[in-house]
Amino acid sequence: MNPANNRVFTSIIRLGSLLALAIAVVGCVVGGLAFGVEGIVGALIGTALALVFTGLTAASILLGLRVSGGTLISGAFFGIVLGGWLLKFIVFLVIVILLKDQPWVNTLVLFLSIVAGVIGSLVVDVLVVSRSRMPYVSDISLPGDADRANREEKGL
Repeated sequence: MNPANNRVFTSIIRLGSLLALAIAVVGCVVGGLAFGVEGIVGALIGTALALVFTGLTAASILLGLRVSGGTLISGAFFGIVLGGWLLKFIVFLVIVILLKDQPWVNTLVLFLSIVAGVIGSLVVDVLVVSRSRMPYVSDISLPGDADRANREEKGL
């Protein structure tokens, strides 16, 4: 597997975690002021869902790359990634059904926290991938690469 992939997904998870922290803080403050404890609970649950979904996406892609040997055009890769998305969808539906009529959670704050997390994670994904320096090809050595690496090791 390409180490550049690991750096990209590590950055996505790190920035996604910071985003989730920001959503939790803002959601708890606004939800708490507007709806009390129910708003805080809704913000925390929504933020946790957004964080788990972001992590599951990155984890399923990394697992798919590892199982498929780094090949994106592989049945194993697509099966694992699509299975991860299906798992997220089922978990989302189950949680929404379970929390729909609960008096201890504000569903509006829950919904807004989830939406903020989803949109924010898409923005994080786009920013990290667009700023990454991923090569178009991997495992290719060009003439002079070994010499350049030796000079860099020696500090020249």
